[in-house]
Order: sequence, then C-alpha cells, then structure tokens
Amino acid sequence: MIFREVVRPEGEIGWYFVKRQCMHCNDPACASVCPVGALRKNENGPVTYDDSRCIGCRYCLMACPFQIPKFQWESAVPFVRKCTFCADRLAIGLSPSCAATCPTQALLFGEKSDLLKDAWQRIKARPDKYVPQVYGEKIAGGTSMLYLTSVPFDQLGLESVGFRTDLADVPYGLRGREWMSKVPFIAMVAGGLALGLTKFNERRNRVQATKEE
Repeated sequence: MIFREVVRPEGEIGWYFVKRQCMHCNDPACASVCPVGALRKNENGPVTYDDSRCIGCRYCLMACPFQIPKFQWESAVPFVRKCTFCADRLAIGLSPSCAATCPTQALLFGEKSDLLKDAWQRIKARPDKYVPQVYGEKIAGGTSMLYLTSVPFDQLGLESVGFRTDLADVPYGLRGREWMSKVPFIAMVAGGLALGLTKFNERRNRVQATKEE
C-alpha cells in the first residue's frame, strides 16, 4: 500500500492510498521472457509463479513495465515474489482475499467487462469526482487490475514505484517474445565463437609445444 498527499484544485490537501500489486497483464511481459515457464498467464486472469521451475535469471524483473516482481536477495535460497491474484481461491470459486475483506468496497472483483462497464458509469455519473480514464483498460495491452481515481495518475507521483503513465497500449509480451526469439541464435553464435576460440587456443598451444621440442 502506498500513501500520497496531493494538493486538490481548491487548495486542500487530500490523502490517497494506492494498492500496488501485480497488474496481471492480458499479455504479460514477465511470462513472455521466462525461459523455463515459471510464470504463466491463467485463463481466468492470474499470472502465476512456479518456484519449482524458477532458475533465478530475473528476466521477469527487467521485463515488467510496472516493476512489480521482486527477488529475495536476502535469502539463501531466493525466489521471485509477486501477487498471484489468489489463484488458489479463484480455482475454488472464491474471490481474492483483498477484495473479500475490503470493508468499504474500494476493491471489487468480477468479470472485466462488468467492471469496465461499472467504472465508466461511475465516471459519467460523477465527472467532477473521477479522472476520465480507467487505468488498465488499454495500457500495456490491458490488465486484469483496473484503477479509478479522483486525481490524475501523473500527480500521484508513483512512476518511480511502478504506477507508470508513459506506457503505450501495445502488449509488452510481444516485445518479450520478440527478444526471446533471438536468444537461440545468440546462444548458437556465442557457442560457436567459444568453440572456435577453444580450438584456436588448442592449436596454438600444440604449435608452441612443437617449437619448444
């Protein structure tokens, strides 16, 4: 949870609390760059993480446009950690714990189409209260997490911790797959160069040994 104080147009200071977690992108960049499939997008929304597969490459940390996954640097056996959208609860028909326990219904859970419809109805009914944007509807190709706010997102000052406003609508998973598609070629070239250098050094050593004899 992130707390911000923002000066309202009338000059008063408003307190705003922002829940920050994995956005569970429609086309997640983290899953697209994971070479072992430790991260994957489930059909019902969550992007889940399988620590038994993880090799600790941390590509997901670099790929995520929202800077969400974190690595357990302090642990002797480190893993990547992120919100899993309570995938285990969803699997048995329950809503995520955060939404189920929110006393003010600031957090709602449901079908994305229904939530978007409700969000835009709220915006149209109270244009004086809400910014005319549903964060997550299109940004980065769309996400399963959606935000409404009464303060422009760029004034919340959260870019440094992942609530970015400079992202396009193109899915970042496309960029990840494009990059990963080059990995086999790069690995083959690097391996070929290493093998060539090894053979060159072996030949040079044999020639040097012959001269010394």
